Amino acid sequence: MAGAEEAGAPHAGPGLMPVVLVAGLHAEARQAAVERLLTTVPTSVALHHDLTAAAAAGAVRRTVRSARGVLDEGEAPLVNDCACCALREDLVPELERLADTGACGLAVVELWDSVEPRAMAEVIDAHGGPGMRLTGVVTAVDPALLLPYLGNGDDLAEAGLAAAPSDQRTVGDTFARQLEYAPVLALADGAEEAEGADMALLAQLHPVADQVRVDAPDFARAATVGFDVAAAAARQHPACALLPQEADAEGVATLVWERRRPFHPERLYAALEDLTCAAVRSRGRFWLADRPDTLLSWDAAGGALCVENAGPWLASLPDAAWELVPPVRRAAAALDWHPEHGDRGQHLVFTAPGLDVDGLRELLDSCVLTDAEYAGGPDAWRRLPAAFDELLDPVS
Repeated sequence: MAGAEEAGAPHAGPGLMPVVLVAGLHAEARQAAVERLLTTVPTSVALHHDLTAAAAAGAVRRTVRSARGVLDEGEAPLVNDCACCALREDLVPELERLADTGACGLAVVELWDSVEPRAMAEVIDAHGGPGMRLTGVVTAVDPALLLPYLGNGDDLAEAGLAAAPSDQRTVGDTFARQLEYAPVLALADGAEEAEGADMALLAQLHPVADQVRVDAPDFARAATVGFDVAAAAARQHPACALLPQEADAEGVATLVWERRRPFHPERLYAALEDLTCAAVRSRGRFWLADRPDTLLSWDAAGGALCVENAGPWLASLPDAAWELVPPVRRAAAALDWHPEHGDRGQHLVFTAPGLDVDGLRELLDSCVLTDAEYAGGPDAWRRLPAAFDELLDPVS
């Protein structure tokens, strides 16, 4: 057997058990990635919580195994009828138990299909014991399934993938977040045969990811090179997210649309369906004229759009409040500061095969304030008819 260094053993620090999360809706690719880590990293152990039959069984099934077979099995009771909540409650104690043995060279947490790695990474970071360290987050991808999954607007419940009765996510938006959070994408066996359009789509959706084939000699090292939870969260915040750049390859295009005028709320609302369906994936931040102090996030996949209040624009805050803002947020605002509007602005990114870039740009431009409307100034903008109240201020 190869030595630990040759096998790409992770380095968590003296006396610390390294932990890597492996996520992804592409189950076969995910399982292949886990098997690869188990067979190449000495004394590695995989921990998996199966949420498939949790509701019927009243518990989540837990399995701990090595490359040689199952080491332990057990159950974690449901918490508030939520299988994902049970996973959160059970995950850290199980990792601590493995760390206490001192015999686990790597703990591989194989997340169930629709579980998003960010939630589990933050649980481990906040509550994990002193004997462990999160050293990697990986999302496994089969390039041939990329477009079908991103374009799937079915609710997770319809697909049998909901983690709780209240789970309202869709297949498309769940997979998009799994994909974009992980710094390492594990490409399934046979990825070298994937079509150029599939690989172009993957590259445009997450251009800074390290793409590594599961069967590559350095896969284990790439999967466990290190992970910063706070930095990963900052990369996902709409105010400072590392959004893709414009691109056009293999029939796949990405449009980056930026403007310094606010949207007219009624015109944008009327265009939402067309904008949402224009691309397989779109995201970013935007500014409504009647809500000048509110940074709004745009997150769409599979024909479903989520618009949320992401807090205030920094330009709307008093100077004293800036000390409470994370440095990465202040730095992002400074790089994009406008003498009149501060960090307020539109920054939306649309990616799809066959994207109608010119038509999409024209539609977006038609939704911002006209010269006459813009000349009215902020007081007049606030009096424009509200159109997003139902989305942003729902009545409970």
